Amino acid sequence: MNAWNAVESAEFRGPLDVTRAATAVLDAQDVVIGWSPAARQLLGYSPEEVLGRPLRTFLPAAEVAGRAGAGRPPEASVSGIEVRTARHRDGRLLEVALTSCRLTIPESGTGGVPARIVAAAPLAEQRMWESQQSMLGGLATQSPVGLGIYDTDLRLTWANTAFIREIGLPLKDFLGVRAEALYPDGEFVTEGYPRTLDGVMQQVLDTGEPVLDLHFVGQQPSEPGPEHVWSCSYYRLLDARGQVIGVCEDAFDITDRYRAQRRLNLLVAAGRRIGTTLDMTVTAREMTEVAVPDFASLVAVDLVESVLAGEEPGARDGALPTLVRVATRSAGDPPDASPHDPYRLAYPPGSLPYRSLSSGGMVRGESTMVVPLRAGGDAMGLVTFTREEEPAFFDKGEIALADELVTRTAVSLDNARRFAREHTAALTLQRNLLPQHLPEQSAVDLAYRYLPSDDRAGVGGDWFDVIGLSGTRVGLVVGDVVGHGLEAAATMGRLRTTVRALAQLDLSPDELLSRLDDLVGQSADAGPDDVATGVTCLYAVYDPVSRRCTMARAGHLPPAVVDPEGGLSFPELPAGPPLGLGGLPFESLEIELPVGSLIALFTDGLVETRDRDVERGLRMLGRVLTDHGRPLDELCDRALGELLPDGPGADDSALLLVRTRELGVRQVTAWELPAEPAAVGRARELATRQLHEWGLPELTYTTELAVSELVTNAIRHASGPLHLRLLRDRTLLTEVSDTGHTSPHLRHAASDDEGGRGLFIVAQLVQRWGTRYTPYGKTIWTEQAFPPDYPGAPRTGG
Repeated sequence: MNAWNAVESAEFRGPLDVTRAATAVLDAQDVVIGWSPAARQLLGYSPEEVLGRPLRTFLPAAEVAGRAGAGRPPEASVSGIEVRTARHRDGRLLEVALTSCRLTIPESGTGGVPARIVAAAPLAEQRMWESQQSMLGGLATQSPVGLGIYDTDLRLTWANTAFIREIGLPLKDFLGVRAEALYPDGEFVTEGYPRTLDGVMQQVLDTGEPVLDLHFVGQQPSEPGPEHVWSCSYYRLLDARGQVIGVCEDAFDITDRYRAQRRLNLLVAAGRRIGTTLDMTVTAREMTEVAVPDFASLVAVDLVESVLAGEEPGARDGALPTLVRVATRSAGDPPDASPHDPYRLAYPPGSLPYRSLSSGGMVRGESTMVVPLRAGGDAMGLVTFTREEEPAFFDKGEIALADELVTRTAVSLDNARRFAREHTAALTLQRNLLPQHLPEQSAVDLAYRYLPSDDRAGVGGDWFDVIGLSGTRVGLVVGDVVGHGLEAAATMGRLRTTVRALAQLDLSPDELLSRLDDLVGQSADAGPDDVATGVTCLYAVYDPVSRRCTMARAGHLPPAVVDPEGGLSFPELPAGPPLGLGGLPFESLEIELPVGSLIALFTDGLVETRDRDVERGLRMLGRVLTDHGRPLDELCDRALGELLPDGPGADDSALLLVRTRELGVRQVTAWELPAEPAAVGRARELATRQLHEWGLPELTYTTELAVSELVTNAIRHASGPLHLRLLRDRTLLTEVSDTGHTSPHLRHAASDDEGGRGLFIVAQLVQRWGTRYTPYGKTIWTEQAFPPDYPGAPRTGG
C-alpha cells in the first residue's frame, strides 16, 4: 500500500470512522435496532427511547442514500458522504455529515435483521477533517520535502512520495530498514551535532529537542555517484497519552544551492586570501590553498621564467617560453606542508599544458582542466586543476568558476611582476648610489650595514656616507627619504650627492643642513609630488686633532655615543625640522670625545618595527653597543641580530658605527704668527725645519712656496693673528688660518702684472687645495702626496 492509498483508506475517514462516529444499526425497514453511545451524545436519545423506532425519528425524510442499492452484493461497501439535517431529542435541528454501510442480509431475511449501519458526525468537524486530509494528501504525494517516520528503534515505518523518490526504490524494499543502512557512508557536516543519522535521531528521541536545518552529505542509495547535500530537520512524535512513538524526519535536497554557495564562498576566499603580498611565488601558493580540496584534488601553478624576473611574458624566437613550477598542492598534503622550491619543467607536444600555452586558451581533459594566466597580454603561466574523486568532470559552472579564480590570480601576479621589476630596478639603483666601499679614514675606524626593506614594502631611500674632509677630519652622514621605490631611491641618490658636494665646502653641520633644506624646498616647489619633502638627515663632523665632534640633525634620530668606559648616551641634539619644510633654523651641538669613543648613526628602520616602538628599539641597541670593546663588524652583526632577527622589516635599515682616533703630537705641529711681513720668512723657516724632522726634505720647495703665498695673502687681505699648521697623515697637509672671510681666487695674471701668479703656481704644484670657514675666520689648506719611497704616515696616535 503506497502513501496515497493509505490516505484514501477507511483508517483515514476521521470523524465518520465507525469507532468514533454516532452510529445506528437499521433493519431492512429502517427501524433502529442498535444505538451507539456516540449517537446518544450527539442526538440526546437514550437507547430505550430510540430502539424499535423508525429512522425518521431523528432523521426526517427517512430515505437515506444507498437504500436503493438492495441489488448490490451483500458484502460491506463504503458509500458517499451526505449532508443531512438531524433532529435532536430536544427538538433542535443539527447539520451532520452522514454515510451508510450495507451489511450482509440472508436470502430469507425478515424484519429485525441488521441490514446496514448509518454513521453521522457534526458537519463542522467533518469539514475540518477533510481540510486536514487534503493537507496530509498533499504532503504525502505532492510535497517536494521528503518525509519519513521512524519508530523508537529508528526503523522506517512510513514515507511520503518525495522520500521514496529520493531513495529511488519501492517502499516495500526499505520499509522497516534503519536509517544508517540507507546511507551508510553519509554524515552530517553541521558543527555541534553528531555525525551520523542514528546519532542525531537518538538525540532527538532522548531529549525531545527538535533539530533544524542540519546539512547531511551522502550518496543516493539506489544510484551511488556524486554526493548530494540535504537540509534535514527532526522532531519527536508522541501519542495521545504522551508516550514516545518515534521521530519524524523532513529532508530537502539542496545540492545545487549548496554547490552554488560553495562556489560563492570560494570566490570570497579568493578575494580575501589571494594577493596578500607582492611575491609571485607566495601568490601562486595562496591560489592552490584556496582551490584545494574544495574545488580540485590537485592544483599546480606554472609561471613563465621571465615573468618571475619581472619581465613581460612572451615567446622568444617563436618558441614556447620556459615554465617554472612555483606551487603545487594536493588534497592529501598536511595543512603545514612545506612548499617546494621552484623548478623548471617542459611539457611534451600534444599535452594539455602544451596545447593551452600554444593556443592561449583553456584546455580540458576527462578530469583535468588547464587555464592560462592572463592579465591583458601573453599568458604569464598556467594553472592545472585535477580531480581524482567523483565527480571527476568540471561542469559549466565550475569552468566559469575556474576562469574567475585564475583571472583574479593573474591580476595579483601581474601586480607582483610589475613590483618585482620596479623593486629590482630600485634595488640596483640604490646599490649603485650607496657607497660601494668606504676608504679608510685616519680619524675613525668604521663598519656599516645596510638592509633594504622586505619585498612587501619595496626599496626605500635610506642612505649613509663617510666623507673625508680637510685637516684629516671626517664627515658622517645618515638620512632617510620618505617612501619606497624608484623615486625614493633616485631622491636618495640626489641628496647623497648634494651632501657630498656641500661637505667639500667645509660647511658647519647646521649650515650644511640649511643649504640642503633650501635645495629640497626649491625642488618641492618645482614638483608637488617630490618625495624629498620630509626627508630626515643627521650630519656630524669629527676632528681627530681636537677630538671634537660637531653635529646637527633635521628631524632625524640622534646618534648613540658610548665612551671608552662603556657609558651610553644619546646627545640632546636639537631636532630641527625635516628637510623641505622650512621655517625653523638648524642648530649644531659640539661635544668632545675621548679616544676610542663609539658613535652609532642609524635610521629608524633599525629600531622601529611593526611590533616595537622606537624607545624600546633604542634600549635594545644601547645594550648591544655597551659591549663596545668588540670589533665593529661584530657589533654591527649583533645589532642586526638583536633588532631584526627575522631579517629586513617594512623599512630600510642603515647602521654606521665609528670608533674615534686621535692624531698624535708627532703628527701635528702648529704656530701662531703676527700679521706682518716678517712673518712670511719665519713661516718658511718653521715649515722647513719640521719637514726635515719628519724626513720629508723632498717637499721643502713646494711647501715653502705654498706657505709664502698663503701667509702673504693672509697679511694683505685679512688681519691677525695668523696660524700655521702642518699635519703628517696619509698626505702632508699645510694650513694657514686668519680672521678674514674673503676666499682667495685663482686668476691668470697678464704679462705686465707685478703679482697674482703665486696661488696659481701653488695650485699646479700641490695635489689639492681649498678653503674652509669657521666662526672665527677661514683656513686655506693644501695637500701634497708623499714621495714614492717615503714609508708613509705612521698609524694614528703614533
